[in-house]
Amino acid sequence: MANFTKTQNSFSYGEVAPEFYSHDDINALSYLENMDVLASGGLTRRYGLARIAQLPSNSRLIPFSVSETENYILAMIPGGMWIFNPSGTRLATLNTVWSAEMLPQLQYAQRFGTMVFVHPDQAPKILQKTSSGFQLNNFVFERDDSNMNVFAPFMRYDDAKDISISVSTSDQGNNYAVFSTSQNFWRPDYVGTRILLNGQQWVITSYIDSTKVVAYVNGGYTLPTKSVSDWAEETFNPVRGWPCSITFHQDRLIFGGSRSYPSGVWMSKVGRHKNFDIGTGLDDEAIFITLLSQQRQQICTVVSSDNLQILTSVGEWSISNKPLTPSSVDIKQHTSVGSFSGYYLPPQKIEGATVFISNNLKDIRELSLDELGERYNATDLCAFAKHLMLSPIDIAYNATEHRLFVVMTDGNMAVLTKNSSLAINAWGRYKTNGKFKSVSVVDNVTYVVVERGGKYSLENFSQNSMRDADSYDFTWRASALPFRASGHNSTRTRIRKITARVWDTKSIFINGTRADLPDDIYSDNSPGFSGDLSINVLGTNHDITSPIWTIHGNEAFPATVLSINISGWYSV
Repeated sequence: MANFTKTQNSFSYGEVAPEFYSHDDINALSYLENMDVLASGGLTRRYGLARIAQLPSNSRLIPFSVSETENYILAMIPGGMWIFNPSGTRLATLNTVWSAEMLPQLQYAQRFGTMVFVHPDQAPKILQKTSSGFQLNNFVFERDDSNMNVFAPFMRYDDAKDISISVSTSDQGNNYAVFSTSQNFWRPDYVGTRILLNGQQWVITSYIDSTKVVAYVNGGYTLPTKSVSDWAEETFNPVRGWPCSITFHQDRLIFGGSRSYPSGVWMSKVGRHKNFDIGTGLDDEAIFITLLSQQRQQICTVVSSDNLQILTSVGEWSISNKPLTPSSVDIKQHTSVGSFSGYYLPPQKIEGATVFISNNLKDIRELSLDELGERYNATDLCAFAKHLMLSPIDIAYNATEHRLFVVMTDGNMAVLTKNSSLAINAWGRYKTNGKFKSVSVVDNVTYVVVERGGKYSLENFSQNSMRDADSYDFTWRASALPFRASGHNSTRTRIRKITARVWDTKSIFINGTRADLPDDIYSDNSPGFSGDLSINVLGTNHDITSPIWTIHGNEAFPATVLSINISGWYSV
């Protein structure tokens, strides 16, 4: 039997999984709910949620920042887009083509007051903020006014490599022809799509059958004397699908992958984001590459960082050229983690690294360059807290608070406070009366969609809110790891006293006992009590897996804990 005094003045690892309970060399907790880890390593009750708008249905939140002073929240609903300002005033309602099933795969990229949306089953759309309001239009490739050709990418798909096209005249006019394929190929969805044949762009105007369509060309044409085997179709069309991912990089618009060509990367001309003409390979002209590897892979997303990062279902690639030109594309695969491809979980920029969710939905990886700036590593940020990763459905990062929010399918959020300069990498969980459905950060404020009783609302975390949605109290709790002292696992412990050093606190329970606080702190102009609060504990604990102390509360008052000190005796 031995006496002990033990102080924990940092909780910088947050909650860890049970397999790490015997590690008394880390400043960790066995449970952390609705509390945040401070820069000092202390704990504080999270902000409450302020309800700012009612939503018609479940929604996906997307940030839209036009300038430093002009920021908006896009609430994507089935078939529509509601646009809010930060205070929750709805400024516009736009109709969209994306169903409830499509919204999770919707990806986007923004440049100034323009945002481009892509989805593998729909043509890209452009959202623009103009002086007259918000407009959502089709993404249209740049056009050559001299011959009405478009500067869209063209390619020959593998299933068409053995197909040749015979061209014959059509009774619809001099600029029309009948395209007959050597085997079944055409579908009604090809109407409106362009074919590149004999150096001319043809538009399919009508469908006859699976081997014949009518095509139109702007200007005259010469009938070929034999069937044409060298032809291509528009890369993106209703039959083949549309881009899956998108970003802007070095003033190029980048499309990554499509439904029919999952490993392709298309890059526009420099400064001409609707022009994908590869031309003669000059430095500013468009670029097309294919990721080559032994495994089939789907490009999940493309990220503009120090390099162009390409995250696929089986690994992480980068193109490091500066500037990026057609003659100097240095592409390599660095790691083999893989990203989740079932729906879009937008990678986040955290402290210069790209943070993404792995293909197994269990890892949150930090993609960063090594010290030499040559190779990327993919460090697992949740190695100590895998139990909190319960099928993520949305993710966002608040750089001001150094906090990463990950919404789970069960309606809770896993929250990471990460501050490398202060050695803080702390996981915890947020819960509310209801379910979190989506999260986004706009102008350093964290917004969420919350479902309560079958109704949906847009809310934000506010330091002025002590409750959720102005009505609901929530429980906060932090529990210690099972007790160890001097490197020993105890079999029996008897705690004489637990002391919590608090700051600006108005309500706190320690091991189920409410701490006594001075009456004068409850006035509106008092920030709360700062100092030491103690309780005496009786009884012997034989449960070696239970936490030795728990601090908690559920009242609408502030609470901040800087350290915990315990004293008593133990035996091994």
